Amino acid sequence: MFKRNPKVTLVGAGPGDPELLTVKGAKALAEANVVLYDALACEAILEYAPKNAIKIFVGKRIGNHSYTQDQINQLIVDNALTYGNVVRLKGGDPFVFGRGSEEIDFIASFGIETAVIPGISSVIAVPASQGISITKRGVSESFWAITGTTSDRKLSNDVALAAKSSATVVILMGMSKLPQIISLFQKEGKGNQAVAIIQNGTTPQEKVGTGTIDTIAEIVKEQKLGSPAIIIIGEVVRESTKLKGIYQEFAANKYSLQAR
Repeated sequence: MFKRNPKVTLVGAGPGDPELLTVKGAKALAEANVVLYDALACEAILEYAPKNAIKIFVGKRIGNHSYTQDQINQLIVDNALTYGNVVRLKGGDPFVFGRGSEEIDFIASFGIETAVIPGISSVIAVPASQGISITKRGVSESFWAITGTTSDRKLSNDVALAAKSSATVVILMGMSKLPQIISLFQKEGKGNQAVAIIQNGTTPQEKVGTGTIDTIAEIVKEQKLGSPAIIIIGEVVRESTKLKGIYQEFAANKYSLQAR
């Protein structure tokens, strides 16, 4: 029998690999009566929840929203009041482009107890899976983490500011805006800046495309890269232990062409 004391725990599911869920997140799932999970939360993680727990998919993809955010908020509250212990499972970290604070604020307005269990953010973990350290002494002292598509479906103005800096730039939800992103960096004379695009990072479906600002559009087309993906721009990409050989090959080919 479900307990009726309403409580909602926001759990970050991590970047995709189910083994990157935190221990605390797994414990919260084990006590859930209801789990509402999104499109970026690996379904294998649901195995941590009791078999009799109610599991509701509320995921959103580009052009395919099963629920609006307002509907999701209300579903969370309704299930908490009806069944008690609810886990809201969100990909990555719920407070990094996850609208977690909006959900918590709405839930708390009903007097429902809330808790947050942070997740491993894909901003850091997905580049790391390819040996890309988004900060590195002598190469990059800081990084930008930017949403490529804002709530009004436009490219964030911060991308133009980031293009002017020497920092690593990590862009989430930016594949549909890739031509605009490329143009902004080219305007700053950064056509040779290293770029990596990682689709479905940390999962068996992971695909990686590497190049420069000037070449990445063609590489995306050749390798059929798409969403969900993370775009990493900066010299740390060229420094990656896994990707270094690719960039050395780029440089060798460029030198060979210039020597002809």
